[in-house]
Amino acid sequence: NGRFPQGDLPVRRFKGGFGVKKRWLAALAAALICTSCTPVSEEVSVTNLSWYLNFSWYTASWGQNAVSQAITEKTGINVSFQVPAGTESETLDALISRNQLTDLVTLGWWEPQTELLVRSGSVYAYDELAEQYCPEFFEYAGQAQLDWYTQPDGHVYAYPSSSTTPKDCINGVGDVSNQCFLVRKDIYEALGCPDMTTSEGFMQAVRDAAQLFPETENGPLIPIGLHEFTSTGCYSLEEILQSFLAIPYQKDGAYYDRFTDPDYIAWLKVFRQLQEEGYLTSDVFLDKRAQMSEKIEDGRYFCLLYQRSDMADQQKVIYQEAPERVYLAVDGPRNLEGDEPNLSGIGINGWTLTYITRSCEHPDKAISFVSFLLSEEGQKLTALGIEGEHYTWEDGKAVFIGEADRLYRENYAEYVRQIGADNTYWMFQNDAIQRKWYVEQNPVLLQMERWCAKYTRYIAAYEIRLPFESFAETAEASIDELWGATLPQLLLAESDEEFDAIFENFLARREELGFEEVAAVKNQLYEENWKKLGLKQEETSWN
Repeated sequence: NGRFPQGDLPVRRFKGGFGVKKRWLAALAAALICTSCTPVSEEVSVTNLSWYLNFSWYTASWGQNAVSQAITEKTGINVSFQVPAGTESETLDALISRNQLTDLVTLGWWEPQTELLVRSGSVYAYDELAEQYCPEFFEYAGQAQLDWYTQPDGHVYAYPSSSTTPKDCINGVGDVSNQCFLVRKDIYEALGCPDMTTSEGFMQAVRDAAQLFPETENGPLIPIGLHEFTSTGCYSLEEILQSFLAIPYQKDGAYYDRFTDPDYIAWLKVFRQLQEEGYLTSDVFLDKRAQMSEKIEDGRYFCLLYQRSDMADQQKVIYQEAPERVYLAVDGPRNLEGDEPNLSGIGINGWTLTYITRSCEHPDKAISFVSFLLSEEGQKLTALGIEGEHYTWEDGKAVFIGEADRLYRENYAEYVRQIGADNTYWMFQNDAIQRKWYVEQNPVLLQMERWCAKYTRYIAAYEIRLPFESFAETAEASIDELWGATLPQLLLAESDEEFDAIFENFLARREELGFEEVAAVKNQLYEENWKKLGLKQEETSWN
């Protein structure tokens, strides 16, 4: 039917360990009878799929906006989302153990349940469903992603969102880092745009902001904002801070302990000192993401070590209501040598993984639905909306038009409610495709993106999961819990001497839990990943 030019079936490009002849015949048969891969007519009934997202902050619904309605019209699929009401990990564990999984499940690639879902036989293999029902999946899915997520049995059970390959980075369409240091524009400029790259400059700027602007329009100023503290620590004071300080994962091919790096310890003591002076407030230790989002939108923070995507919606609202107090990405903490940050870009693992579970009564419909979302048509619909109604093309780039343009600029919350584009449904987002034709049209978000792009590095080799149920995995989980309990103690210490004593105790207990073996296994996995990616360590810049 012309789908596969020159007889080159997309499935033949998939290296999943099957016999080519068998798979070619299965795909050909499926192509001849497959109706679920094509848009549905009005006579076809709608199939309901339940979809669990392991993110308590996700609030989007389905069916009330133009994008989700259009997807349903084209695929015959209606979606009902479920999110955890409490702790994500506990909720998902309960769903798995009780065999109460939804039709689709999305969670972070780093979560241990990714292995459990496969080992327990709870999920379908994408390749098998595609061969039987919808071979177009292989045309739309990325070959590099399929290869990367092929399991030892030759099957692919998960597909990632926002996965970036080395080739994407070389071609300039890789995903830019989310890691940012942000300041409230009007306060920062009133202070004279101080240099906050050194510990002295950082501390003085925080003090000046708190003393000169103690109150905001919506409550007392919070001098410093960080990601929420969890049972395993605080992302801002681990990965983000270490990236800003350009602390390596390896030195000369050997594992490097980022947590004992002198620059890192020195900056943790900066935050301890600011806490002692009252500038690291109790909000920082107590607030969850929902509370932080409210306070960001209210302009309560002076500066934040944060992820730009996590506060993008709030930025849009601020820009519409009070553009003078938006948050800007600026140079933040640096190491003593003043080296540029090495900010982590999203690698081939992507961000999240989505599974089709064996609880799904319509796996044929599910694989067709996924294939549509992965297609260029699906990507344009989820990112931009309906062509001609919500956007048009200018010089090969998409531009919002009409009411969509007005709402995007003036009332973003209503834009999401009515239209539902701008990757409201990001679960199969393909940044490499979207960046070819999509231009960020909000100048504040564009400012953050361009700032991050300068310092983004491709660190996919260091994005690892330790072997499932191994000693190293168990040990790391215990060490993470120990760090989660230790970090607040370090920041609340009454002196640097007390800080040192607490940290030394942490290191001793970490050794007892098996840190050396964890480090050795990690280094081995790093080296294996370098080979799998076909990269050298000096080839990690984002161009």
